[in-house]
Amino acid sequence: MAHVALRAARWWAGVPVAARIAVVYIAARIVTTVFLLVAASLSTSLSRFGAQPGLGSFVVGWDAQWYWVVADFGYPSPLPLTPTGDVAENAWAFMPLFAYLAKIVGFALGSWGAGAFLVSLASGYLACLVLHRLLRRRLGRSAAMWAVVFFAFGPIAAMFQVGYAETLFLLLLFLALDVVATHRYAWLYLLVPAMAFTRPGVLAFALFLGLHGILRWVHRRSEPLRTSEIVHIVAAGALAVVCGFAWQVIAGIATGDPGAYLATELAWRRHWVAGGVSHFIPFEGWVQASQFWFAQWGMPQAWGPVALVLLVTAVAVALLYSPQVRALGADLRLWSASYLLYLLAVFFPQSSTFRLLLPLSPAWGAVAVPRSRAWRLGVLGACLVGQWFWIYFIYALGNTFWQVP
Repeated sequence: MAHVALRAARWWAGVPVAARIAVVYIAARIVTTVFLLVAASLSTSLSRFGAQPGLGSFVVGWDAQWYWVVADFGYPSPLPLTPTGDVAENAWAFMPLFAYLAKIVGFALGSWGAGAFLVSLASGYLACLVLHRLLRRRLGRSAAMWAVVFFAFGPIAAMFQVGYAETLFLLLLFLALDVVATHRYAWLYLLVPAMAFTRPGVLAFALFLGLHGILRWVHRRSEPLRTSEIVHIVAAGALAVVCGFAWQVIAGIATGDPGAYLATELAWRRHWVAGGVSHFIPFEGWVQASQFWFAQWGMPQAWGPVALVLLVTAVAVALLYSPQVRALGADLRLWSASYLLYLLAVFFPQSSTFRLLLPLSPAWGAVAVPRSRAWRLGVLGACLVGQWFWIYFIYALGNTFWQVP
């Protein structure tokens, strides 16, 4: 028996990496499909999706409907208003690249939903390939493959099969992180605009590029830094800043309201903040949310900001000192810090929080570093449990704004 297992292990090791990742990815998608089918069977008339919906309803559910609206009807001008005169939720909160790419792919199939499913599915597999490449140089093949397993089977793995822009953004992000790590900066002139018009987050990448450039300057004696590389880093960083604010400018011009994009984003936050929100103030969302959630949990609101400070401190310590995180290398740690700071500045944590943490997926490498088989299988089991509960909560039970994925 041991001899057979050894031969199987040797055979598996000889299979091309792309094929091994394909096997992992297909297995993960089968598991997710089973979870979605069970969730559909448990869905009732009280759910947003009704009793026993088809999988197609999940594909175009929740925010996927907004991308569908973008693809079929474009963006509104002027901005729609609520009965109280506030800007209502509208399509300007959703970037166009995924929506229109799904429309092109789905044209031959006669369905935007089918196109969205295929774009998400294919982007997810390609993202797995790039993630493995990104981590293999730092962690070795075994840890990189396990990181891909955790990524493909992760708690938010349903995103690989629904009409959200997440997996397309992750593919572009992983490619961008890889070209920065290998100093092939010229590719960023294509990747950065594509990221910017897929989903928000490119401003975090601009911060990352700035920190990466500083780090390379500090280490220029041990790792030569050519003038052409300095030019590329500065130019790509500037492009990321411009692209990061471009959608706000476009929305302002198209609607005649310079604050159209921010007002649209705040339309969703009004569900959570008593009295509404009239202006965007950086970092305010997390403070407000900490007070909101502590009140919901029956604890003093004043404890919320204290807990927030402790959480930020703990994450900073992990990024700086955890040996597993340090194994990821400086660039991935700088990206993680940049994106977390970006979320802290612009986001109001609620039901979408776990989905918005997906750009931190290279951190699965830190989880995969321990070589204990029991540890890795335990993490995989936790991923599956988390995935089921997330799907059940969002799709079988989901019926209100605080269950939006």
